Amino acid sequence: MSRPALAAEQSPEPANREIATAEQTNQNDTHDSNEQPSEAKEKEKVYSIYTPSEKWFIVTVAGFAALFSPLTANIYFPAIPTIASAFHKSTEEINLTVTVYMIVQGISPMFWGTLADRWGRRPMFLGCMLVLSLTCIGLALTPTNAYWLLMLLRCFQAAGSASTVALGAGVVADIAAPSERGTYYGLWNIGPMVGPCLGPVLGGVLAEGLGWRSIFWFLVISSGCCFMMMLALMPETLRAFVGNGSIPPPRGYTPLIPVIGRHRSNNALQDPSTRPARRRFNNPLVLFLYPDITLLLVFNAVVYAVFYGVTTSISVLFQSTYPYLTETEVGLCFLAIGGGMLVGGIITGRVIDYEYRRTKRQVITALKKTDPEKRIKPEDITKDENFPIEKARLRLMPFYFGLFVATCVAYGWTLDAKVNIAGPLVLQIFLGYAVVATMNITQTLIVDLVPDQSASVTACNNLVRCSFGAALVSVIDLILNALGTGWTYVLLPGICVVWRSVQPVKRRPAHHPDC
Repeated sequence: MSRPALAAEQSPEPANREIATAEQTNQNDTHDSNEQPSEAKEKEKVYSIYTPSEKWFIVTVAGFAALFSPLTANIYFPAIPTIASAFHKSTEEINLTVTVYMIVQGISPMFWGTLADRWGRRPMFLGCMLVLSLTCIGLALTPTNAYWLLMLLRCFQAAGSASTVALGAGVVADIAAPSERGTYYGLWNIGPMVGPCLGPVLGGVLAEGLGWRSIFWFLVISSGCCFMMMLALMPETLRAFVGNGSIPPPRGYTPLIPVIGRHRSNNALQDPSTRPARRRFNNPLVLFLYPDITLLLVFNAVVYAVFYGVTTSISVLFQSTYPYLTETEVGLCFLAIGGGMLVGGIITGRVIDYEYRRTKRQVITALKKTDPEKRIKPEDITKDENFPIEKARLRLMPFYFGLFVATCVAYGWTLDAKVNIAGPLVLQIFLGYAVVATMNITQTLIVDLVPDQSASVTACNNLVRCSFGAALVSVIDLILNALGTGWTYVLLPGICVVWRSVQPVKRRPAHHPDC
């Protein structure tokens, strides 16, 4: 074969090599182009872009705001005799200001919570804290000959403070995935649960040392600090506005110092399709039509009512059982149950998340046994139709509920027997722990059932439990006088046991998207 012919045969090789190289380059480009959407898609699957420290900060601020709902109600109690004397009214007439407060406390979150699910958490939070601060200024300056003004301002005070509970629960549902929701919900719930215990202590100290008006000035300062903190740092978390936090919020929803959630999509504002659809207004009362939600709400309300009955009777029972205690020392007795609730909120939140992960592992193991070759995606495991959320949340409920009933009964009989004061105080710690654990489990499950209406369903929860709590508080003295301390605290947890036998959730309830 001649050299030219050989050269002619060999010449296509470089060309083929170039073609192969070009094809490989195209394949790499195609692979990269496929990889980028895959990475973007994977990023979209992240429930929240906030770091753990940012989530802790957001939930802590929301919990601080939620503290004002019970704090504003209970800090007022020690000053009732003083206020009655100052306004020249009877104690019963001043107690009416407590009654109207609790009525508005139960109703107002239905309004604010529904607005928050539609228009965002941040503006509703700021509105509530502003109303609370301005109302407390008015209460601190109320003349003692204007009883009607005291009554009216207490209504506005309740409207501003009570709704922060529903808003805070909505924030937790926005930023915390179901696998970690228990931890953050437990942290947030410390605020509304510790408030009934801290309120009487602070109210007694302030009223005794600086007069009853100092209570409202204290609330002005503390709520004003919370308002400024939210105005400066609190981001908008409503998923209909910001998705998982990567979409910039609408104009006017950005905090003054936007240091939280800075990793956002730059082109989200230019592309309207990247923003989730705005929700329509939903009537929160429709949620009561679903038996699974209603049963959980009532069960939670019964436990809350018993807890509120315990806390409101602490002053009377400890003063009569241990007459050597001063008013300040009686107020300090509230710290025992508050400490138990603080520890319970932190520990049980992590336990709830552990139970969620444990159930998830069990589901994966069971699926692998039934179909070993099936490829299981982790995100498919926790879908509503596949994941037994009631099992993940309620497995430890019998233990915590049993602890609550046992400590409640023992607490009543130790006071009835007038044992050493250390006895009922230690039982208060365990009682506070058990109450928080029981309520955290049910409240977390309630939010799991309707995560898109977390603020609304929490408002429903607040309405039911405040109604039950107000009803029991109005008759707790009559029950104590009729039955005595021991049998009273047998009757109250006994009601809880009867209701618990109804089984709040017997099966996995359907998701309720159209509530």
